[in-house]
Amino acid sequence: MNDQLMHSGVWLWLAFVLVALATHFPRASFIVAGGRVKLPAGLQRALRYAPAAALAALIVPDIVLVGGGLEPVNPKLFATIAVFVVATRWRNPWLPFIVGMAVLWSAQALLA
Repeated sequence: MNDQLMHSGVWLWLAFVLVALATHFPRASFIVAGGRVKLPAGLQRALRYAPAAALAALIVPDIVLVGGGLEPVNPKLFATIAVFVVATRWRNPWLPFIVGMAVLWSAQALLA
């Protein structure tokens, strides 16, 4: 009987269901609780930085790692610095894109 269950894929479907529950319950708890639960002020302040931290965690490794190793001098890093400077100085949404691509291509040509 156990051998039949193992080969029928029941354990695989059980794993899918458990992973789905483990993923959705923590997220749904915030929706279900809604305004009835008040988070501490310190936690609310800390949660404001969560989107920026998540974005940084996704982007920074791609900027500073080249071929799996840390490389402090690379075209992506130069372009990122240029984009940051331009974006903080001017509020034009297209200018950081244009400057960043120009710096990236120029640095790739110079460092290649």
